[in-house]
Amino acid sequence: MRTPRRVWKTLVGTALTAVMLFPVYWMVNVSFTRDRDMRKSPPSWFPADPTLEGYRAVLDQQLPYLGTSLVVGLGTVAVTLAVAAPAAYSLARLRPPGGGVLSFLLLIAQMVPGIIMAMGFYAMYLNLGVLNTLPGLIVADSTLAVPFAVLILTAFMSGVPQELLHAARVDGAGAVRTFWSIVLPVSRNAIITVSLFAFLWAWSDFIFASTLAGGGDHQPITLGIYRYIGNNNQQWNAIMATAVVASIPAAVLLVIAQRYVTAGVTAGAVKD
Repeated sequence: MRTPRRVWKTLVGTALTAVMLFPVYWMVNVSFTRDRDMRKSPPSWFPADPTLEGYRAVLDQQLPYLGTSLVVGLGTVAVTLAVAAPAAYSLARLRPPGGGVLSFLLLIAQMVPGIIMAMGFYAMYLNLGVLNTLPGLIVADSTLAVPFAVLILTAFMSGVPQELLHAARVDGAGAVRTFWSIVLPVSRNAIITVSLFAFLWAWSDFIFASTLAGGGDHQPITLGIYRYIGNNNQQWNAIMATAVVASIPAAVLLVIAQRYVTAGVTAGAVKD
C-alpha cells in the first residue's frame, strides 16, 4: 500500500510544481522568441527561431538599474545586520527591561502595510532632503527586514549553549567581546538567513522604490522593468529577458544558501 501512495503523492507534487513553475518557463521561452513569432496562433511552446535580441537590449538599457538594485540590496543587508544582530543579542542574553514588550512591537511592525510606511517616509524624507537618494531607499528597505531579522536572530541566539558564554566570561571577555567572538560565529546560519531575506526584499521592492526613488537618477530594477513595459509594450522578448536577468541573482542566492536558510529558520523551534 505504501508504494502506490508514494507514487501518487509524487505525481501530485510534480504536477503542482509544474503548474507553479510554468510562468517561469514561459518567461524564459518568450525571452528567446522573436516578436513576429509571438503573434502566431497557437503560440509555440519552444522558440523555433531563437534570438538574443532581448538580452542585448537588457545589456544596453538595464545594467544601470541592476547595479542600483545590487547596491541597495547589499546596503540593506549591512544596515539590517548592524541593527538587528546587537538587538537580538541583547534580547536573547542580556534580558533588558521591557524586552518582551519590544518583541511584541516587532511582531506588530511586520503587520504594518508597506504603503503606509512609504507615505510616512516620503513626508520625512521630503523635509530632510534625502528623497530620491540611495541611502534613503536603503534605510526604508531595512525597516522591512529588521523586525524579522531581530526575531530570527533572537530565537537562534537563545539556543547558544550557556557553557560557551560562561567560558568566555571566565577568560575575561566582556559582553561586546563575547558577542563578536562567540555569538556571531555560532549564529552563522541565522545571519545568512536574515541576510538573504533582507537582500531579496530590497531586490524585489517596488513600493518604496516608486515612492521614494521614482524621480531620482539611480533607480532599482523593479522600476526599470516597470518603465520598460510602458515604453516597449510591443517588445515582449526584451521585457521577459529583463525579468529573467533580474531573477538570476535571487535564484542563485536561494540555491547556494538553501541549507543555511533551512537551519536558520528552524533555529529555536525545538527546545532541548
